[in-house]
Amino acid sequence: MGTQSSERTQDVCVVVPTIREYDCVRAYVANARKHGFDTDRLFFVLVTEDFCDTDAMQAMLEDLAVAGAVFDGTRREEWYDTHDIEEYGHVVPAASHAETSFGLLYMWATNQFEYGVFLDDDTLPHPGDFFGRHLSNLAYEGEIESVASDTQWVNVLYQSAAEHGLYPRGYPYSAMDERVETDTTTLDRGDVVASQGLWTNVPDLDAVRILMDGDLDGQARTRTTTEDFGRDFVAAPGNYLTVCSMNLAFRREIIPAFYQLPMDDNEWDVGRFDDIWSGVFLKRACDVLGKQIYNGHPLCEHNKAPRSTFDDLHNEVAGLELNEHVWRLVDGVGEGADSYVEVYRAVADALLDADAEAYRNGDFLPHVGEHMHDWLDALADLERVPAVADD
Repeated sequence: MGTQSSERTQDVCVVVPTIREYDCVRAYVANARKHGFDTDRLFFVLVTEDFCDTDAMQAMLEDLAVAGAVFDGTRREEWYDTHDIEEYGHVVPAASHAETSFGLLYMWATNQFEYGVFLDDDTLPHPGDFFGRHLSNLAYEGEIESVASDTQWVNVLYQSAAEHGLYPRGYPYSAMDERVETDTTTLDRGDVVASQGLWTNVPDLDAVRILMDGDLDGQARTRTTTEDFGRDFVAAPGNYLTVCSMNLAFRREIIPAFYQLPMDDNEWDVGRFDDIWSGVFLKRACDVLGKQIYNGHPLCEHNKAPRSTFDDLHNEVAGLELNEHVWRLVDGVGEGADSYVEVYRAVADALLDADAEAYRNGDFLPHVGEHMHDWLDALADLERVPAVADD
């Protein structure tokens, strides 16, 4: 169930978790062609479920004349078997946004991809060159604003926070009311390993903050606009930030430290923090290795569908307390490491060693740590198995 150019020129793997609005791919392909971005470089991996219309998804890719493959639950299982990693199938949770991890496995096994892009299916690109801007961010060199705070957290919405007062999903409540400090830093080519594009229209908020904004439909009455995002920036070393996977590009090299964590499908019902915690752990690895996460443009339009805010709250509440503390558990670990794998093992060990009894649902922490070790083992096994074509 795949199409692939005989030239095998793809170096950008675009991962789209979707069960509904897969037509968003059409807008991103149209954007690429409008701006002269070579769509032969793109390979789309649509991660979906058995109950979805995978034939229609594949037909869309063929109609667009772009390379790609559609992976529902059954086909993911077949892929694990084909690549001899069926014992690690559990690292990608079922029916969860964290299924984006499958796209990372696919990229790692198909080592032609130098770059990855995560897109949520409820987004659309702004008019500028979407893919070109992401790749230029990853190649950025020169001066850029560096942001820090006295709470060690950077609000990615800080530029207009005085007007809208928003904090994004995953930002610790204990880190609010921070004092922001800005400076300028100089980046060399290769320093940027991830490019986080931000979002207009519906802000990416957690359910508590949506309720505080007076909205019961899971969105938010306060909206963001292009004017809220002026300068691109990085978070200074020693500072953390929320990393949302709805509009994100990255270098293949970070995959060992960028596992999208096992949410939703667990006995504690912890969900909604897969990209948030993976961003915390990636930022720790970046600080150790002298790398950066670039934030700002290209923007996307986030058109989150209405849904019960209380449903989101139910999915988030089991992990809210852990989210206040997990970054402190890993802050400082891995010092002196010289690879993403080495840092990530140190982070995983920190979760395994955490005092689980100190937190509500604290036993989830070693559960995550074990899965992180399994993630690294799965990648190691994929490196030992010759890549298998999916066309």
